[in-house]
Amino acid sequence: LQFLYFIGHTRTMSSYDRALTVFSPEGELIQIRYASDAVNQGGCCVGVKGKDSLVLCVERKMGTQLQDTRTVKKIIKIDDHVFAAFAGLTADARVLGKRARDECANFQFNYEDRVSTEYISRYVAQIQQRYTQSGGRRPFGVSFILAGIDESGKHAIYMTDPSGYFARYKAISCGQNSKTVQEFFDKNYKDDMSADETLRLAVSSLMDVVDQSSRNIEVCQLKSTDKGCEARFVGEEELTELIKSIEKEKEEEEKKG
Repeated sequence: LQFLYFIGHTRTMSSYDRALTVFSPEGELIQIRYASDAVNQGGCCVGVKGKDSLVLCVERKMGTQLQDTRTVKKIIKIDDHVFAAFAGLTADARVLGKRARDECANFQFNYEDRVSTEYISRYVAQIQQRYTQSGGRRPFGVSFILAGIDESGKHAIYMTDPSGYFARYKAISCGQNSKTVQEFFDKNYKDDMSADETLRLAVSSLMDVVDQSSRNIEVCQLKSTDKGCEARFVGEEELTELIKSIEKEKEEEEKKG
């Protein structure tokens, strides 16, 4: 009987996952679930908001030891004041990233002003949602975490998913092991963290779920200054020293415990 139920259930699933626009009896679009599965299989990425800074931190998976790490980019520049990290299909992220950059350029040309982080996050989410409503397409198998500092000094982090949903967060993760990382944030996140504390928390969150090596982690830090947004990618040497410092702190806590 269990075997017959499995066969029947499989046939039911296959009849609803062939078309993007057909809901299953449970009220679910199966293709969007599959797209979310592609995100969950991607490298973990996190975004953390501090008092006057933002940090994007991602797991950088290497296909082979002979691959040049400079060609593996999981954090992309959308505008001078907006950066995005992604989990899922890299090719899909490249396409969405280009469309977001084009929209930023068009907005500045038409209105002589820069887009807000909320505006460009909504724009990316609208594109993703549009690809869930018509046949002959498939959803984007990627989630974006967008971090930006507007000209007013307002800094924010947003995340989009394959369904087209987006929301603002203080600390968020997506990709492989994202639930574990999110639990870490729930326990350790604090409001009004300094730039150094924000950077330390973001790197610490990934150290439990990825190989603890600067080669496998990519970090981008955005700071709010008098001149606007100042963005930088953390160098490998600085990242190595930070990882060693975090490991040493954990060892001391274990000895005390």
